[in-house]
Amino acid sequence: MILGEHVEQLALRQHGLVTRGQLLGLGETSKGIARRVRARQLRSIYRGVYQIGLIPGKRAREMAALLSGGTGAVASHLSALDLWDLMDVAAGGPVHITMSGKGRPPARGIIFHRTLHLSPEECSEVDDIPVTSIERTLVDVAGMLGSHELSQIIATIERRSLLPEKNLRTLADRYVRRPGVRSIREVLAAEREPAFTRSEAERRCLGLIRTARLPQPRVNVRLEQYELDLYWPEERVAVEVDGFAFHGSRSSFEADRRKDGYLRSRGVEVVRLTWRQITEEPTATAVMVGQVLARASERRVQTIR
Repeated sequence: MILGEHVEQLALRQHGLVTRGQLLGLGETSKGIARRVRARQLRSIYRGVYQIGLIPGKRAREMAALLSGGTGAVASHLSALDLWDLMDVAAGGPVHITMSGKGRPPARGIIFHRTLHLSPEECSEVDDIPVTSIERTLVDVAGMLGSHELSQIIATIERRSLLPEKNLRTLADRYVRRPGVRSIREVLAAEREPAFTRSEAERRCLGLIRTARLPQPRVNVRLEQYELDLYWPEERVAVEVDGFAFHGSRSSFEADRRKDGYLRSRGVEVVRLTWRQITEEPTATAVMVGQVLARASERRVQTIR
């Protein structure tokens, strides 16, 4: 009762999943499939969708939902945002699927979205998962999200150069009848955040520190495995300058938090400043940094005593 090589190869491409139709097409019989289910070689996820083995693949949830939907189904909406790494979607939430035609009825943990037409240009792949294109995904979720979330997603798309700017600018015109397009227009028409690079943000922050006559930090200092933007070694205070201009994805956000935790465990106080704080609130930001340095100096003196 060992699964054939062709079945295993197919399952590898599909995050450990196969369908009943695929198994029959590769020579399995209905009775053989039933025996494998009883023997726990196959685990039924949805009707006619099976997982091979006990450990699910990286994107098994999304792939299982797609296979349940049938031919032409693609991950979409919030699930597509997650696949494109444009938004941190809550784990365990429903999988959003878009498909044209009738398809299968909704199943547990799946939200089906029907469409009259889904062109090849509106489809792509991420991790071997069929998914709506970034343009189509943005239009689909525009009516589901608030303006702040939508603006963050658009800023991330621009920062990571996932779409040419002209594609974003013409997006609302190409999907003029879709709900949520108005929200896209409003975000694109709003005053855009300056696209500061990290070096520009650091330069402005140093200027702010000089103007406030605070002690000058060391710049781009290597401390163990991490590089610090600004660092006062005696006070053991680090300033990291960041913001939407160069922090785009969920992975970079999580990396920053790991870095902060590691440094704090080594006794380094980390202060994160956004471009908005540096450019629009310079006085308040300088006062805050000065207070942090003053407290650190006091602690150092008390330790010496």
